[in-house]
Amino acid sequence: MSALLSILSAAAITFVVLLFGEPIFRWFLRMFGVYAVVQEGTCHVYVLFGKVVGVLQEPGLQLLWLKLGPSALIVNWFGKRHVLDMRLDQQYLRSLPVNSEEGAPMGIGVWYEMFISDPVAYLFKNTDPRGSLSANVSSATVRTLSNMRLDDMLATRHVMSRAVRAEVSPKSHEWGYKLGSVYIRKVHFRDHTMIKQIEEKVVNRLRQVTSAIRQDGANRVSVITSSAELRAAVEFARANAMRPEIVGAALQKIGEDPEVAKAMFEILETENVLKGNGEVVLVPPHAELLTELVAAQK
Repeated sequence: MSALLSILSAAAITFVVLLFGEPIFRWFLRMFGVYAVVQEGTCHVYVLFGKVVGVLQEPGLQLLWLKLGPSALIVNWFGKRHVLDMRLDQQYLRSLPVNSEEGAPMGIGVWYEMFISDPVAYLFKNTDPRGSLSANVSSATVRTLSNMRLDDMLATRHVMSRAVRAEVSPKSHEWGYKLGSVYIRKVHFRDHTMIKQIEEKVVNRLRQVTSAIRQDGANRVSVITSSAELRAAVEFARANAMRPEIVGAALQKIGEDPEVAKAMFEILETENVLKGNGEVVLVPPHAELLTELVAAQK
């Protein structure tokens, strides 16, 4: 039983020592410059008494005694460590004021990439490399793209992007901040009055085009309708001209048989009488007086 308690006690002590002692031990190792861990995409710059004593850019576990020499023992106590982000960064500048050759006030939107190329120059040659690069890109855009023709400014964005990058890159590299890709993303008018005038012109032009299309359609419909009416009138006239011939031929054939002709005319006369609005009064035969009275009443 006592042996089991001894094992449990040793296990508990070992657990506590490893839980709290191991991080403390590693902290002392880092503070005395035994090692340092460089994360992926970062850079460590060690400065001692105002002088750069080491730059670590390779990711992983680094032994400072082998990299910095004896300075590794005191660099964390009397010096300073700068951790820089070496990954690619992006920024977008909105509506940079540029005037075209015709005098139109334009706005240019510039998107560009940058990354740290020289950690030491980035830290000590410029107090604000990011702001200086942004100002450099802005001034280069205004200087390079001013007085361009308006149609070229609206159509040749790839050429404009290369011109801005060629103007900025040599200066930005001196500060340890290298410029990557540059792209002109947006070109727009800055004068709201001009924008409204362009909108009005576009709307008026659309109305003119719409009315012209409607008028052309109406003219085409009129031509088709008149052609159809003309053809229908010709066909009706031809039919009216052929009707007497057809009716005459039919009557001639009917007239060849007197009985058929007499019966047909009686039928036609009876139909006309029935279709008419006249009244038929039946009187008995040999009633001349009654006939005269009816006729006098009508």
